Amino acid sequence: MKPTLCILAAGMASRYGGMKQIESFGPAGETIMDYSIYDAIRAGFGKVVFIIRKEFADNFKAIFEPRLNGRIATDYVYQELEAFTGKRDIPADRTKPWGTAHAVLCAKDAINEPFAVINADDFYGRDAFEKAASFLTGECNDQTWSIIGYELTRTLSDHGTVNRGVCQVDEKGNLTGITERLNISMQDGKIICEDGLEPKELSKDTKVSMNFWCFSPAVFPYTEGLFNTFLDEQISIPKSEFFIPIVADEYIRKKAGIIEIIPATSLWFGVTYKQDAPIVKASIDALVDDGEYPSGLWNDY
Repeated sequence: MKPTLCILAAGMASRYGGMKQIESFGPAGETIMDYSIYDAIRAGFGKVVFIIRKEFADNFKAIFEPRLNGRIATDYVYQELEAFTGKRDIPADRTKPWGTAHAVLCAKDAINEPFAVINADDFYGRDAFEKAASFLTGECNDQTWSIIGYELTRTLSDHGTVNRGVCQVDEKGNLTGITERLNISMQDGKIICEDGLEPKELSKDTKVSMNFWCFSPAVFPYTEGLFNTFLDEQISIPKSEFFIPIVADEYIRKKAGIIEIIPATSLWFGVTYKQDAPIVKASIDALVDDGEYPSGLWNDY
């Protein structure tokens, strides 16, 4: 069975100031997602599931259905505030989605096979998808999941702070813990994290998750249980979020299984701020010039 690619595209992009998920970055108008899907198809993935907000559906389908028809199966899942909240009353001042782990949970009925999860606005590179596909088809099970790991210094933005899942790793290359750290930036040659947690300064060789995860379908019931606990404790906090690293950390802490770190060698870049866009476009142009991608991604595929 071919693995599935699940793309998280329901975020509101408040720091970016627009719908960066469907912005054109490639020479023929390609989005960052186009490159991820292209790499996934080359690596052997059989389906892509877009997790979006319902009001984005028409735009997404108009862009991707003509490009992907006949190349890979597609499905669309809507991340809505009321999904998996039961009979709880949602506070009136809650406007943003519940977070990335809730987004994955919303795909529960659309995925029945091992799958990868990625961000819509991150470029991961061909090597990352090949390694993920190999893991999902050969190693992944209910007790063995993985993440594609990147060095923190290669994931910062020159135009503002970023949030990262900081990994602790044992001698076998498995996660021993993961913590979502907020407001990370380079200051005077040091990586500083201004979120009130310790340590405030992070090592330059710190390994982080860029939200490229590999799961078995067992992640769905596990996540649902944790989401119920999250809601019981934090539903009244307007900006509280249920992140994938929260699920991963609990999975490890409760010894439900292991999460392997698969080191990435391909280039990563992403768009958090508008100022990142020219850098992303230049990076993609360079890869096209080097022959890694055709100038018209879907023209001859």
